Amino acid sequence: MPAYLIVHPRDQKRDDLVIEDPALTLRFEAGWAILADDHGVCLAVPSGQGASIQRVDEQQPAPQKE
Repeated sequence: MPAYLIVHPRDQKRDDLVIEDPALTLRFEAGWAILADDHGVCLAVPSGQGASIQRVDEQQPAPQKE
């Protein structure tokens, strides 16, 4: 399942956030990073805030050698 890790600059003293939802999409519009699903916007982060957004996918187990 895809997840997004949102990391804020340390001087803002905000908690980092992990959002997990298979229906989420990330788009960039007019200086905003917008996470949305079929029901609408879930989170919008302004580009001037300095936060970074990383997609984090679950690791698939390595194939076993026989």
